[in-house]
Amino acid sequence: MKILVRSANWIGDAVMSVPALRELRRAFPSDQITLHSRSWADGLFRDADFIDDIVTYDPAKWRVRDILDNSRFLKADAYDVVILFPNSFESALTVALSRIPMRIGYNKDARGLLLTDAIAVPEWKDRAHEAFYYLELVKAAVKRITGRETLFGEPDSTLLVSDERLEEAHSFLEGEGVDLSKPVIAMGVGSQNSLAKRWPAERYARLAEMLGQHASLIILGSKAEADAAAEVVKLSKAKIADLSGKTDLAAAVALLAASDVMVSNDMGLAHVAASVGTKTFVIFGPTNPVTTRPFSLNAEVVFHPVECSPCMLRECPIDHRCMTGIEPEAVFELILDYLSAND
Repeated sequence: MKILVRSANWIGDAVMSVPALRELRRAFPSDQITLHSRSWADGLFRDADFIDDIVTYDPAKWRVRDILDNSRFLKADAYDVVILFPNSFESALTVALSRIPMRIGYNKDARGLLLTDAIAVPEWKDRAHEAFYYLELVKAAVKRITGRETLFGEPDSTLLVSDERLEEAHSFLEGEGVDLSKPVIAMGVGSQNSLAKRWPAERYARLAEMLGQHASLIILGSKAEADAAAEVVKLSKAKIADLSGKTDLAAAVALLAASDVMVSNDMGLAHVAASVGTKTFVIFGPTNPVTTRPFSLNAEVVFHPVECSPCMLRECPIDHRCMTGIEPEAVFELILDYLSAND
C-alpha cells in the first residue's frame, strides 16, 4: 500500500506532527509512507526513520495552476491513501483532483465533500497540545484503513541527525570561530510571523553578556530574522557568532543537535532543538504553551503570567508586559543551573 501524508505548513507544526508520523509507521511497518511537503521538509526529515520518501512542492501562492500541477504529479504516483495534516481547502482539492481513492482529513473549511473520510474535529482541540490533534487524525485513519482500533504508544517527537551531519556541524562552527571547548548555546531571537513573540533585543543582549562568560554563543534563524539577530549583536558586548540567514534548514537542524542548549522565542527552531535532543528554554508570551510548546521533555517553558496572555496577537497593542516581565537574570539562572548539573 502507498500512503501519502500532506505535511503541516510550518516548521514547528511539522515537528509537532512527528509523534503521529511515528505511530503511522508503527501501524504500517512494511508499507510505503511518503511525505508531501514544502521543500524545506527535506532538511528537517533528512534522517527520519519513519518515512520512506519526501515529495516536495513550493507554491508561490494559492493558485489554480499550482493545484493542477500538484494534482497531476500525485496522480501519476498512484497513491492508495492520503492523510491531510493541514486543514486547508487547497490541500483537499489537490488530492481530490489527483483521484487518490482514500482521502482522510479533518472536516474543516467546507472541504468535507472533497474527502472520502471526513473526520470530525475533536471537541478538545483548543485545550490539548497540537501533537494530539495530529495523533487523533492518524488514529482515525488507521481505523478507516484497517477496520481496527489501534493502541498508540508513548508519543515520541524524536528527530534523528546522523553522525556525519554532526561532524559537519562541528566543523562549520569551528570555521565560524566558535570555541568548542566550551558549551555551545544557540539563541533564536526572531520569529517570522509575529513581532509579539519576540523577547526584546536588549534582554537577549544582556543575557548573552552573562552567558558569554560560561559558553560559546551562536544565533540561528532565517534571513527574515536577520534584523533581530543584528540588533542583539549590536547591543551586546558578548562575542556572538551570528549565523542567521547563513544556513539552510538542514544545516540549522544539525547545528542545533551539536549545541548544548538553545534559548529562544516561540519559533520553529525551538521545536527542532528539543526534538534533536538539545535542552531548550522557550520564552512564551502571547502564545499558549499548553497547546504549542515543544512536545519534548527536553523543553522548558519560560513564562510570565499576565491577565491578557495568551492573546495570540501578532503585535502587542499595549506594553508587551508578558515579555518584558521576564528578566535576563532569571533566564540566565535557569541555563546556568542546567549547565552546572550537566558539566
